[in-house]
Amino acid sequence: MTNTIRLELNDVAVEYGARRVLAGVTFDLRAGETLVVAGANGSGKSSLLRVICGLQRPARGTVTIRIGSATYGPSEALQALGWVAPDLQLYRELTAIENLAFFAVVRGLRHRQEDLEALLDEVGLGGRGGDLLAAYSSGMAQRLRYAYALLHNPPVLVLDEPTVTFDERGVALVERVIARQREHGITVIATNDPREERFGDYVLRLG
Repeated sequence: MTNTIRLELNDVAVEYGARRVLAGVTFDLRAGETLVVAGANGSGKSSLLRVICGLQRPARGTVTIRIGSATYGPSEALQALGWVAPDLQLYRELTAIENLAFFAVVRGLRHRQEDLEALLDEVGLGGRGGDLLAAYSSGMAQRLRYAYALLHNPPVLVLDEPTVTFDERGVALVERVIARQREHGITVIATNDPREERFGDYVLRLG
């Protein structure tokens, strides 16, 4: 495991018009660490994650990802991130393998069919890669989101409501993914489920 991966937030604020959702969020994470962002619905958890991913501009403050000598600002953040969220849209008219192959091309990754099949097997979708996503249950679609997030072995993994739609076996998958991420990178989790706070080394409470 390397200690040259860092995620730094400095005085981050999020506002929607006159309404301030977040103010003064600051933390510094290093490889091997997991942060849980906890709070009720509407407390700003998902907004904070979108800011980290460069999908939303903060009203104030900075987000910086450092990997070795490289520094990633908001416009480059997704290159270093794996992202799982309930509203992450995949292509229902494509098969699971086709979805992963498409996103691999978008990321500029070389990929082989057997590698994608191995990744599907890892998230519990072995043998279902040729099925259209339209035929997937909500839990299966969530597993495919994890496969998408892990495609490029991301230094920073961001999980919004990580066990939503999952049964016990799905929760066990999340635990394995977080444990593996600890070996080489950082994980940030947003949740309103107190049971998921056990995943973190640190808990940031909002609201």
